[in-house]
Amino acid sequence: MDNKLYVGNLSYTTREDALQQQFAPFGHVASAKVMTERDSGRSKGFGFVEMGSPAEAQAAIKGLHGKEIDGRALTVNLARPMEPRTGDFGGNRSY
Repeated sequence: MDNKLYVGNLSYTTREDALQQQFAPFGHVASAKVMTERDSGRSKGFGFVEMGSPAEAQAAIKGLHGKEIDGRALTVNLARPMEPRTGDFGGNRSY
């Protein structure tokens, strides 16, 4: 998990191949994924990049965090595990 990165503040036009190209100078990019809306396919403005090693991930963070790409300053940091959802969707009714 030390080599999986969260990439935020992406331009809505950024695609996975472009994301991979931005990270390639810092080492082997095992995967690059831009998260999209399920219904429309439109980018959500963030994604994940998995680097080949923790050292390469740290190099990418140092090299790209705050760097402006497509007019937006990227947020790049280590990805955290997804927090479990409660399952309460605001209804919380007792019948």
